Order: sequence, then C-alpha cells, then structure tokens
Amino acid sequence: MQSPNLVVVGSVAYDSIETPSRSEPDVLGGSATYFSLAASHLARPGVVAVVGQDFRKDHVTLLQDHGIRLDGLETAAGETFRWGGRYDKDLKERDTLFTHLNVFAQFSPRIPQAFRDAPYLFLANIDPDLQHQVLDQCTSPRWVACDTMNFWITGKLDSLLRLLPKIDALFLNDSEAFELTGHRNLLQAARWIQARGPATAVIKKGEHGAILVSRDQVFAVPAFLLDSVADPTGAGDTFAGGMASALAALDDTSPDALRYAAAMGTVMASFCVEDFGPFRLARLTREEIAQRLRRYRELTRIPEMSL
Repeated sequence: MQSPNLVVVGSVAYDSIETPSRSEPDVLGGSATYFSLAASHLARPGVVAVVGQDFRKDHVTLLQDHGIRLDGLETAAGETFRWGGRYDKDLKERDTLFTHLNVFAQFSPRIPQAFRDAPYLFLANIDPDLQHQVLDQCTSPRWVACDTMNFWITGKLDSLLRLLPKIDALFLNDSEAFELTGHRNLLQAARWIQARGPATAVIKKGEHGAILVSRDQVFAVPAFLLDSVADPTGAGDTFAGGMASALAALDDTSPDALRYAAAMGTVMASFCVEDFGPFRLARLTREEIAQRLRRYRELTRIPEMSL
C-alpha cells in the first residue's frame, strides 16, 4: 500500500447523539474518523489516534476498506473515548451530556515511519502540546493545518501561540476566533491570526458556511442548502477533511486551489449531516461528489451583467 499523502492526528471515538427525532448510543465518531473518511475520496489518508480494547473490529474494517492507513491507530488498555451530546429542536445548538476521555487522556501521538514524510498534515482538535510533539516527528511537510477550540484557547494559550508560526492554516469557528483574538470583526480576527504565523485563517460559521482569509484573498463559501439535516456532528471535521484532501490531491496550495478546496470541504460537509455518524461519508461515490460540486458551483455563480 502506498504511503499516505495526508496524515490526520486526532480522536477516534464513540458518540452518543440525541436529536429531536432520534437518539443513538455509541455511534462511531471522533475528529480523525470524520476527517479521514471525507479525505479518503480524494487523497490517501493516514490516521494517528488511540482507541480502547472495546473498539469494534468492523469499524477498523470500515476505515481500512476506504484505503485509510491505520499504522498510527494505537490500541491501549481501557475504553475508547466517549462523548454524548443533545441538539436543540433546530439542530443549531447542542449541550454536552458527558465526556469520558478514557484512553484518550493518556494519548501521546507516535507518528509511524511511513507517515513522517507525508506532504500534508492536519492536527485535529487536541492539546497544543501534543500538536507540537507531532511536528517534532514529521519531516518538513509542505502544508500543515491545525484545528483548535475554546478549551485550549483558555487553558493552553501560550502553547497554542507558539504553534502558530509553525503552521500554514488555522481552522476554528467564529466564537473561537473572537476568543483567541479579541476581535469581533472576522476579517480583523483573521488578520490577527495571520500576523502570528499562519498564511491562512479558515473561520467556520456552521450553517452559514465559512470564510477563508489568506495573504492574497478573502473568500466566502456558503453552506450547501439541504432539505433536511439528520445530525450535524462531525461537519466541521468533515469540512476540514474535504478541504485538506483536495489540496493533497491537487498537490497545490495556490489561491485558486484554496478556493476549490474550500468548496470541496463544504460539499463533503453537506453529505456528512444527512445521516447519523459518518456513515453517509462511507457510502459516498465519486459521481455523487462530482454532481453535488456542480450544483454547488451553480448555487454560487454570479453571472456577468451590464448595468
């Protein structure tokens, strides 16, 4: 099997999800799971994560069957990371019901030799200290992106700020951008981030899409409009997986490639929310992706007109 051209370091977990119409315990989840399944349609992803002895063999098979390299998936004594959440009636807000880190509490990423030369690297939402450890083990990746959250902004700010000069793109949502930078204006927040290292700030706005601010451009991507949403869990990680895998497939990080990749991330996220867990991503075909991308292009096309 070929070495991966895109490596993600994050969590593989079991989620218990409650929505107004459905509840499911122990659904396959975790940032690395959503990211890698989305990425598997365009790139050759490799996963670095930890699971417990209770992790199901059929879920290992599911990932492997999508060409995802699991050399970096460690099995430790104990139970797999578990998270529970309940969504409101509009699926826009959620409450965390429980977080049981289990084996993830002692996670210390070990990057397999076959992964260390991967040109594209995504540091999913984990402790910034661990993200530093990952970079120390990798050999000059071409493009490094990092995700973060309020918990690390509050509790590990110094470590996160030391990470920023080492990465090319920072992914975070709008409330996290405000908390990190102190700016309520998203463009000012993005410029604050860029001044500390990353060439690109990707600010996610949930159902309202995302904005991508790089040295050369400001680009907004609206969400793809759907008739219904089943489960928003993992949409942000799926967006990141779709975007990073498009860059890896193109082997290009130019402004045009970033625009295309952001659109691809949006399309992949729209599939994710159509089912509970990551299983819509697992059933996807390349033709479905291409068809929805064509529809998305039409949704965002502005014709030239003379006034």
